[in-house]
Amino acid sequence: MITLVLADCPAGLRGLLTRWLTEISPGVFVGDPSARIREVLWEEVREYRGRGRAVLTYSTDTEQGFAFATHEHRWQPVDHEGLTLIHRPADRPVPSARGGPTAADGAVSGWSKASKRRRFGGR
Repeated sequence: MITLVLADCPAGLRGLLTRWLTEISPGVFVGDPSARIREVLWEEVREYRGRGRAVLTYSTDTEQGFAFATHEHRWQPVDHEGLTLIHRPADRPVPSARGGPTAADGAVSGWSKASKRRRFGGR
């Protein structure tokens, strides 16, 4: 069983995939092709995706029961002691030592004056 999710891909690619898979929602395809067909479809997605991105999940004989692949996606699969996890890059800067978010110039941002007083004390 496979699930293929496309984002911002050409309509022609979606039409190509409907020959083998069922599109259950715009850009979401499911089906049960053989491993050989799955690999051919994944290569087609990688070649014809345009400026879009794709995520493929498929059943396999592992502890999790599935595996996945990403293409042109910010979230990347990472192996952690035999389990495949998703690494999501931070969208915002790393918090400061005091616990609040920091801006690129080092100034604390995102806190109202009242919440700063409650959290860090002072008047």
